[in-house]
Amino acid sequence: MLYMFDQIPELEKQWENMLQELQELIAIPSIAAQNKGSDKAINLLSQLFKQAGASVEVLTEHRGFPVLSVLFEAGPEGDSEKTLLFYNHYDVQPADPIEEWNSEPFRLTETEELLIGRGIGDNKGDIIARLTAVKLLKEELGYSPCRIKFLIEGEEEIGSPSLAACLEQYQEHFASDVCVWEFGNKDENERLNVVAGLKGMAYFELSVQTSESDIHSSQGVFIDNAAWRLTHALTTLRDSNGQVLIKGFYDDIIKATEQEIATAASLPFDGEEIKARLGLKQPFLSERRGTNPNYDKAYEPTVNLCGITSGYSGEGAKAVLPYKAAAKVDFRLVPGQDPDKISKLLRKHLDDNGFEDVVINQLNGQRAYRSNPSDPFVDMVLDTAAEVYENPPLLIPTHPGSGPMYEIGHLLKVPIISTGIGWIGSNYHAPNESIRKADMVEGIIHIKEIIKRFSGEVK
Repeated sequence: MLYMFDQIPELEKQWENMLQELQELIAIPSIAAQNKGSDKAINLLSQLFKQAGASVEVLTEHRGFPVLSVLFEAGPEGDSEKTLLFYNHYDVQPADPIEEWNSEPFRLTETEELLIGRGIGDNKGDIIARLTAVKLLKEELGYSPCRIKFLIEGEEEIGSPSLAACLEQYQEHFASDVCVWEFGNKDENERLNVVAGLKGMAYFELSVQTSESDIHSSQGVFIDNAAWRLTHALTTLRDSNGQVLIKGFYDDIIKATEQEIATAASLPFDGEEIKARLGLKQPFLSERRGTNPNYDKAYEPTVNLCGITSGYSGEGAKAVLPYKAAAKVDFRLVPGQDPDKISKLLRKHLDDNGFEDVVINQLNGQRAYRSNPSDPFVDMVLDTAAEVYENPPLLIPTHPGSGPMYEIGHLLKVPIISTGIGWIGSNYHAPNESIRKADMVEGIIHIKEIIKRFSGEVK
């Protein structure tokens, strides 16, 4: 493992301490969806940042899960006029299905190359990597070269429902010049993907009830059932090529600029590798449409059926007409689309198609956000990445995932760029979540160089 420290020998001294911090943090099942572990996680993080010399405040008055506000003041020779903000989150996904893990999810497991555990990649590993980078930089210089802030929330995995209220109430805590977002990963060709935007999301549960209880299936010749009813409603949402059929759905989209389109078009896309790696059995939707998949991933919205529950699915046969059915549906949105308006359009669409009885429950909503790819901070992060990593980084104009980037970018008016320590096999949200040790080291170096370059310590 010693080869990993060739670029940063001082990290070798802190490696075991850093692993201990990770071990303690991974051991806390801070699962927002299950209302578990937030207090323990926030207390541990408060302790770790205080030990590193930061001032820390736990924000709770916004009535959501606690948010950690961290500030490293600029040292006497640093630039107190410059402020860099890191956004991270301490909540994680549930570990289910437990039986598919090869180790205990909430115990940090170390192999020769990997660190494994729930949240190691999303997003606790990045928190500790960034904290370690700050500590190493202070050790090297003897001071912090600029003001460094952290916003660490606990609701990202459930859509950050109270973050906007927190930001409005505590805006001054997070006022900054630039923001480094929570994640980043290397792709299948070992190129760091640096992300400049995120899609939005509108997530719904659709449900219907057609009787007071299940009915013998022999009555299906004249009685409809909830499973069929909901299935028919769902098929009206999009066509077989993935085009959304809701009237007005595409109306408010802010079109990508020529530069943004060119950036997406220049990205590599190995369709055969993706099909083989994921074991896909059907053509890409973009193949059916005849569109560019990189453009679609960055700039096209979509609707996705996440799951359906209804009737009997146990062992053997049980002949019933299910009396209720439910489905989880998410819409991935692009700049200009409003989740609340999508909810209204969905209601009208179902009503207009004769499905007034389908109940809509909006579970969360986030708007999309995209930083200007020409912003000097974007170039700076890419330049430092090119110096640290063996392969040239790729700028991803919009990641197809979602997060509360709009809330921070819109309110704080800062450019946001995302980079991190993940790899193509990190298995975020899945069993055996992992990062590679070598990526952790490079990620720490990169964050350290970003801070130095931003503060003017390195020209």
